[in-house]
Amino acid sequence: MDRLLFGISGLPLGDGSSKFTYKSAIAYLKSLGLDAMELPFVRSVNVTMKNKDEILEEKIKNDFYLSAHGSYFINLNADEIEKQEQSLERIIKGAKALSLVEGKSLVFHPGFYLSDSCDAAYNTIKENLLKLPDIGIEYRLETTGKPTQFGSLDELISLALEIKICKICVDFSHIHARGNGCLKTYDDFAEILDKIEKKLGKESLEDMHIHLSGINYGPKGEKNHLPFKESDFNYIECLKALKDFNVKGCIICESPILEYDAILLRDTYKNI
Repeated sequence: MDRLLFGISGLPLGDGSSKFTYKSAIAYLKSLGLDAMELPFVRSVNVTMKNKDEILEEKIKNDFYLSAHGSYFINLNADEIEKQEQSLERIIKGAKALSLVEGKSLVFHPGFYLSDSCDAAYNTIKENLLKLPDIGIEYRLETTGKPTQFGSLDELISLALEIKICKICVDFSHIHARGNGCLKTYDDFAEILDKIEKKLGKESLEDMHIHLSGINYGPKGEKNHLPFKESDFNYIECLKALKDFNVKGCIICESPILEYDAILLRDTYKNI
């Protein structure tokens, strides 16, 4: 990518007077100067043969970026092999649906440690990720917000190094919550970007997929997302670091006020 795009997760709020479809949401977001939307496949895959053409047409017309968030019901380290296989099926189903509308990245949480050691969980998840087919969709492994969830930055960087079709989705807010408020200063964000560049190469900073939101957390990690101005998440210093490292790709805003906070991010970034 040649720049940093800004968008939202799911359908926009608008003024509350009407509901959006994916088609109308793309046109609306573009009219606000936003360039991306992450389709919520979290409970069901809702791109089908019936609506794919109208979504794709609107995407192309508006030069719009589409990604998707995979099912919440994924655990590639489940105790039962059957549940691991079902998780793979859910990932593949989401990837195939995203490909119908020429989307780029399927984001998902790989799994949970459960009673396993970090190393054992890593190896099981890696074995399962290696079974995913290469269909032209990027499988983006998302940093997770709770210490009980597999998905530290180091774990996901290591998987991305080992598995060609997997990349990372850096959710800075999740990292902040997982570390009980660990991202406070510019240097904290710069340290993450520096690590990614050193481990995955400069090209990784030129094609990042990022999640941002305000966040509520405690000693056990993430509780819920918040608007930026109701949270201690330092989005201004985060954006400064992204600009200084010349990061390109896409920022998806997961704030409860969606496009309004996405516009805040975009305008803050432009004014830095």
